[in-house]
Amino acid sequence: MGLRPNLLTRRTAGVATSTLALLLSTAAVGVVPAASAFSAAPAGVCAEPADAHGHADARVAKGGHPRLDPNQLTAQQVREREADLAAAQRERANFRTGPTVAPLASVTIPVVVHVIQENSTRAGGNIPDSLINQQITVLNQSYAGSTGGAATAFAFQLTKINRVTNPSWYPIVQGSSAERSMKTSLRTGGKNTLNIYLGELSDSLLGWATFPKRTLDKMDGVVVLNESLPGGTATNYNQGDTGTHEVGHWLNLYHTFQGGCSGSGDSVSDTPAEASPAYQCPTGRDTCSTAGKDPITNFMDYTYDSCMYQFTAGQASRMLTAWNAYRAA
Repeated sequence: MGLRPNLLTRRTAGVATSTLALLLSTAAVGVVPAASAFSAAPAGVCAEPADAHGHADARVAKGGHPRLDPNQLTAQQVREREADLAAAQRERANFRTGPTVAPLASVTIPVVVHVIQENSTRAGGNIPDSLINQQITVLNQSYAGSTGGAATAFAFQLTKINRVTNPSWYPIVQGSSAERSMKTSLRTGGKNTLNIYLGELSDSLLGWATFPKRTLDKMDGVVVLNESLPGGTATNYNQGDTGTHEVGHWLNLYHTFQGGCSGSGDSVSDTPAEASPAYQCPTGRDTCSTAGKDPITNFMDYTYDSCMYQFTAGQASRMLTAWNAYRAA
């Protein structure tokens, strides 16, 4: 859509290397907390809501059905998640469990990619390594802020490509027993390891992801449509931003349209409120009476890959806060 000058050039030129200049606060500057966030559990008590993290968040293509989004959170689910984040922060502070990433430090996340195939053909899911390597490049550029948004603390290092031919797991059906079997069999690493599952997906979904939680769950990870990787065949969604979007959820970001025009929205103060998902690239769209036009260029909306290019400073801060609370090894 022409909103990102030279973006494709930058993305094919390799990962930009730069020093973080953004001050990311572990106190989540720019994050709007839920009203009950600091009264959910006594200090030091590990009280995880039973259903606070049992969801997966998604990205839906134009023409798909948002109702099929496996985790468009309710207001109650958001309150539970925000309360749990506060409790996890207190737990870390009280017991000093695990290292805390300093505001200006960088975090390199190990990435294991599982390529789920029906057979050995490209149509059967056997995408080339080159697409996967390009996806890692896109993640690094997006999270470094080199596509135009705020820099975050995160970088990504591919450690393994695991190819699995199993027709019973193909296509990947969200919420199915086959998905659980797949992840239970394949997931590797600790809470700090990003597991990405690639394949054909059900229900017109481009991808989905789990939010972080205090106890490691075998379902933890990101599922992405294989042909949405850079150079894939998913028209308008083949520059790798589905991966960027889903990793955002894995690092605790909500959709920009979470909560619509009321309440705390996506719990980040510098993303303007948005009544509903934006598709294609509706420049100038403004669905809420509060300040700011809809954040259609934000990675956490539903617009075309050519339209989205940024995280905000508040989102960067929220991700680092959640990393320290949940995923820091």
